[in-house]
Amino acid sequence: MRITGLETEYGCLVSDERSPGGADAWPVRVKGHLFRRRAVGVLDLHYRDYEEPPGNGGFLRNGGRLYLDMGHLEYSSPECLTLADLAAYDAAGDALVQSALDDLGASERVAFIKNNVDHHTGATFGCHENYLVQRAAEFSHENIAALLAFLATRQIYAGAGRVGEAHGASFDWEPARPSSAVGGPPVEYQISQRADHIVNDIYQWVQFNRAIINARDEPLADPRRFRRLHLLIGDSNPSPFACALKCGATAAVLSLLEEDAMPRGWELLDAVEATRAISRDQSRQWAVPLADGRTCDALDVQLAFLAAAQARLAGRDDETDWLLAQWEHTLACLRPRPEALLGGVDWITKRWLLEQFRAEQDLAWTDPWMQSLDLEYHNVNPERGLFFAVEPASKTIGEFNATAFAAARGIAQTQPPAGSRAVARGLAVEFFQREGGPYIINWDAIIRGPQDQLSLPDPHQEYTREAAEFLR
Repeated sequence: MRITGLETEYGCLVSDERSPGGADAWPVRVKGHLFRRRAVGVLDLHYRDYEEPPGNGGFLRNGGRLYLDMGHLEYSSPECLTLADLAAYDAAGDALVQSALDDLGASERVAFIKNNVDHHTGATFGCHENYLVQRAAEFSHENIAALLAFLATRQIYAGAGRVGEAHGASFDWEPARPSSAVGGPPVEYQISQRADHIVNDIYQWVQFNRAIINARDEPLADPRRFRRLHLLIGDSNPSPFACALKCGATAAVLSLLEEDAMPRGWELLDAVEATRAISRDQSRQWAVPLADGRTCDALDVQLAFLAAAQARLAGRDDETDWLLAQWEHTLACLRPRPEALLGGVDWITKRWLLEQFRAEQDLAWTDPWMQSLDLEYHNVNPERGLFFAVEPASKTIGEFNATAFAAARGIAQTQPPAGSRAVARGLAVEFFQREGGPYIINWDAIIRGPQDQLSLPDPHQEYTREAAEFLR
């Protein structure tokens, strides 16, 4: 497939007001416990930038990274080459932070929430996707327009769902207007958590002017050969199946882009407005205007990209064929049989759970309980998270999720995924745990002392021999 990685920012919820420092203190305590007591990795000894002083975070034995980002605990997965690995190593971050709460005896009063919205303040925090792309890929206007159309519409299976809508207090830029302000009823439930908070299609910065595509060109690899496509539009998915489908379909579309085989004729009139409209469309018709004056259905856009991927990529390897089959099945079930996707598509699964609770308790969508249950769906604690209580609707979804969670609780926490430079990074972390500093570990280099450096320019290479010789 394609080298891919995910960055997850966790919300923190403290239910016991007697806990010292509240929600601000627990990310710091958990980070300290994992590095200093559990020895999951090595802390940075240097400033990474002005917001990341020494000790703010570090690299892990599994090749990933754990650190504090503006008060949030953030986990970056290692570079993964397969969808099975990506789902497992993404879930490994959840398992790590939850294990720290268990160790500290805090699981009954503190929770890490893998979502993207703070209902109380209106703030949003991200799930950022990273895809390695060939530098030679043609990012023409036509290809970018097609990519934006794909990304705006993929939320119909990739969205994590949310109760309500964003309010303007959380924005420094133009917010999504409440439905009531344009003559419509308030939005009770929508498909995507991030849709209301996306205000641009392509932009360089991550905060305050969040774009679908982050334009910063920072490949963290050989810049002559590679780009790193950095996406801000995605939701955090509790379902490993949804994570794999979201990233796998996107990786397939990037293969079409590299081969200049993107579907044409799907340029959206306004990708940002389309993103919001699809998420808020409670009729699930998902109609959006195109730049040529036509109106299309988001499902039709996805079917066009699926057909192009099937024509170009089918038969390349078993995982690609699995992805194409699951993508096709999911699109076929979205409208006529959404219950067939329970446990797989998060927004459908969450809505089903919340509807069950509403019916039992006779509650309105605006009841505060609904927002609380929305958060509990994303609780990474398997004993409390509502996602874990849902029986998957199909054997395929159930087996994929179970395999990912099993790996996340074991091997994915301590060993890097095969097939990428995360292997060399994991060797370096273990070495420096034994031998101590000075050292610097980066995504694309390992540095020992003032001059000795091992560059890791190709994310596809394990660099096992080179790392062993360098460290010896």
